[in-house]
Amino acid sequence: MREPNRLVEVRERFEASPFHRSFFGMSLERVAEGEVDVALQVEDRHRNLLGIVHGGVIATLADTATGLAYRTVLEPGTAHVTTQLSVTYLAPGRAGRILARGRVIKRGRRIGYAEADVQDEEGALLARATALFAIVPQERPGGASPSGDQ
Repeated sequence: MREPNRLVEVRERFEASPFHRSFFGMSLERVAEGEVDVALQVEDRHRNLLGIVHGGVIATLADTATGLAYRTVLEPGTAHVTTQLSVTYLAPGRAGRILARGRVIKRGRRIGYAEADVQDEEGALLARATALFAIVPQERPGGASPSGDQ
């Protein structure tokens, strides 16, 4: 099992992120090894001109859920960046709470793969997303990698 500190770190980093919490209004509901649930209470600012949840909001929620899920399984000294995100929209999100459940599917030394299902509060599947991540050395403060490279 991954060290519990990694799970705590994922939660702390999310809580410290103004983008996820303040700007978007997301909440981190559950963190486990290889799995994360991220929720959003739909507000007017999340809707498009048709009055449904904007596809970009759903994509951002899915990207956040897959990225945080993958972060729980990273090796020490590594980080990851999304290199590809594919979202299939299956039903419109309208109101209430939506939840993205991210889960790691495949871990690799250089590439990782995760998926997310986005559901409304009744459990209807709104979207399914797949994400690829590049695994990179984690930079230290000041821009240096763990090996000392710049």
